[in-house]
Order: sequence, then structure tokens, then C-alpha cells
Amino acid sequence: MNAPAWQQSRVKRLQIAAIAAIGYPLIALLGLTLRWRVEGREHLDALTDSGRPYILSLWHGRILPLTWFFRRRGLVVITSQNFDGEWIARIIARFGYGTARGSSSRNARAALRQMIREIRRGRPTAFTLDGPRGPALQAKPGAIWLAGATGAPLLPCHAEASRCWALHSWDQTQIPKPFSRVAVVIAAPLPVPGGLGDEGVDTERRHLESVLEALRRRACALAGREA
Repeated sequence: MNAPAWQQSRVKRLQIAAIAAIGYPLIALLGLTLRWRVEGREHLDALTDSGRPYILSLWHGRILPLTWFFRRRGLVVITSQNFDGEWIARIIARFGYGTARGSSSRNARAALRQMIREIRRGRPTAFTLDGPRGPALQAKPGAIWLAGATGAPLLPCHAEASRCWALHSWDQTQIPKPFSRVAVVIAAPLPVPGGLGDEGVDTERRHLESVLEALRRRACALAGREA
């Protein structure tokens, strides 16, 4: 396997180290200012107390607040092996996350195999359903496939901040403003049958999208934002 291009550049390696060194304390400082309103925490607590692994399922645009909210829980996430994926992996590792290296476009199978191994060891995982490139709010089948292959349930979750910056990116990444209120809504776990064909996976995928849309609307209402 060829090494990622950034490893061949001393400048890129220094940039990654600098971004990670600055990014972690900035996110931690922001997280300490946020106020939280949570619905559905009992679903997360029940899974945690039972020791049963799960697949946290969220939209790419809400990574930042949920990274802080779910810190120190040992979640394993897929991060790419490119420049951006490397500094992201270094930051989230300091928040207690594990990583499976790959993406939907490169080394996807290896990353998913690692996710399967982690789930079988009892570790929870997280999936950005529409990542890494979108379209936004359209779930890809990876999380459905992983749930069916392992028996771990999906745990849909959404967050909305009362005041935020929205980036002009494909996913409109939301960055909560300091001292804002963040509403987090967690749904009941969704089991996925094993051995689904393409039609069955698509049915489960569309159902997951509908659950997340309901969570989005509820989180917007709790945060005082228009849905």
C-alpha cells in the first residue's frame, strides 16, 4: 500500500501537527461553554449499561458538537488517510475516539472490516451517514450493512445549536457559538436484520433517513430554530 502523499512532505507533516495542536484546545474550550438539552439519553444509557455495542448514526454536518458530546466513550469512527483525515484523527484521538482508516472512495473495505472487529470486541462505533462528500442528508448504505453484518443496532442522533455559524460547505457544517444551547435528540436503537438484499438495504436506509428527519425537527424545536 502506498503511503499517503502528505507523509512525503515535511511541510504537510508540520501543518498537520500544527492544526491538531491548535484544534484540540479550541474545540475543548468551545465545548466547555455550551449548554445542553438532551432527549432520549435513556436509550444511550441503556446500551452503555448493558455493554452492548451500537452504531451511532448522524449527519456529517453535526460532527463538531457531537464529537464533544460523545467524547470519552471509546467510539470508533472511520477517518480518511488523506491530509484532512490525519489531523482529524489526531484531534479526535485526544477526545477518546478510536479510528478505522479509510473512506468511501479509498480503503473502504479495510475500514469496514476493522469496524466489524471493533464491534465484535464490544466497542461502539459512529457513522456519518452522508459523508464524506454527500449529498447532504442522504444516507449511504454503509451503516446499514455494518449493522446487518454484526447485529449491533443503529443509534440515530441529531444536534442543533441555538446560535451557530454554518459553513458554506456541501453539508453546511454547524459550529455552535460560545455559550449557545445545543439540543441533542437520540432515538431508540434500530435493529437491522442480517442478510438483506439491495432492496432490503434501501428500505432500511430510507427508514433511517425518516427517523433522522424527525430528530432534526425535534432538535430544531428544542433549540428554538426553524426546522
